[in-house]
Amino acid sequence: MSKLDLMGEKAKKASYKLSVLNSTAKNHALQKVASRLLERSDEILKANAIDIENAKEKGITGALMDRLTLNSQRIKAMAEGVEQIVSLPDPVGEVVSMWRRPNGLQIGQQRVPIGVIGIIYEARPNVTVDAAALCLKSGNAVILRGGSEAINSNKAIVSIIKEALDETQMPDGAVQLVEDTSRETVNEMMKLNKYIDVLIPRGGAGLIQSVVQNSTIPVIATGEGNCHVYVDGDADLEMGERIIVNAKTQRPGVCNAAETLLVDGAIAERFIPRALKTLRDLNVEIRGCERTLELFKDAKPATEEDWYTEYLGYILAVKVVNGIDEAIEHINKYGTHHSEAIVTENYSKAQRFLREVDASAVYVNASTRFTDGFEFGFGAEIGISNQKLHARGPMGLKELTTTKYIIYGSGQIR
Repeated sequence: MSKLDLMGEKAKKASYKLSVLNSTAKNHALQKVASRLLERSDEILKANAIDIENAKEKGITGALMDRLTLNSQRIKAMAEGVEQIVSLPDPVGEVVSMWRRPNGLQIGQQRVPIGVIGIIYEARPNVTVDAAALCLKSGNAVILRGGSEAINSNKAIVSIIKEALDETQMPDGAVQLVEDTSRETVNEMMKLNKYIDVLIPRGGAGLIQSVVQNSTIPVIATGEGNCHVYVDGDADLEMGERIIVNAKTQRPGVCNAAETLLVDGAIAERFIPRALKTLRDLNVEIRGCERTLELFKDAKPATEEDWYTEYLGYILAVKVVNGIDEAIEHINKYGTHHSEAIVTENYSKAQRFLREVDASAVYVNASTRFTDGFEFGFGAEIGISNQKLHARGPMGLKELTTTKYIIYGSGQIR
């Protein structure tokens, strides 16, 4: 039996015990985890410093380096996320609905944990904490496999989590880390359907597609974010500028950052020069359509590929469109069903955009940067799903449960 098989067997046993733990026990364990993360943040930062140094030697820069880097504020935010999860209602055991049949049977649907969840992710140590906390609160065991770039950070974090859990009622095997970061181990993990009930990849398009195509385990795909902001002809232009600047520059290396700006031709002459100058002054490279190039001389010509691209950096594609119809058509063709926004004062257009845009999160007059478990009040997220089965958008506690039917009878036979 391989090491991964042993981990899977251990996780499966732990999942049965976790599934019947009450909320008090789970919350107590998570409070311990939050406290230990803060108390031992220096250990995490030392381990993270090694990862950062190794990343620099490999030439890693930009968005990937930003995702990898921890500091005191980010560790504090991780602990706050765990504490917020503690404060949330426990979905396990909730009876979603109950009805009585003519034969007297009472049939109900009850939320239960999924079981064992596998997470394969890249370069984001905060995912280690988010995934562990959400899985524990929802009664699931978790097997974590982070990328080689963050292995020292992940080992330090999981060690601290395990020590906190050892002081509580949590079963051994509730949280485990695959320390072998080789491709062979990933391939083996994707075939561990005897033990893992759901596999969730978090990372770039290459990782996600590899897992979707090769896993024998059901996959919840967390997608790349080619997100758009459409500034409508009936928009407050100052609001539009604030929103696109925030959506593009507040943290460009994440999946909910805007990658394309669409502007209604009716207000293009008034909006494009002012907004793109502000973005250029913030070091954003503009790649525009022909009309954009006419209105903003510092832009570079956009190619067909630009409309499909998730840049994860200081590049923005800009296109002038002929109203909301063309904007929606463009988004549904080139988008990745992640997060899309319209800026408008027109109620009818706002409702059309909400109704017709095919995405997991659709905004009216707000930045796409809010598509986030913490911002949605979930404490954290296991990922942002842009698929349509079971879970869509930021995945919190409820998305880590399934349901089973519970039936009460009084001697009925068929």
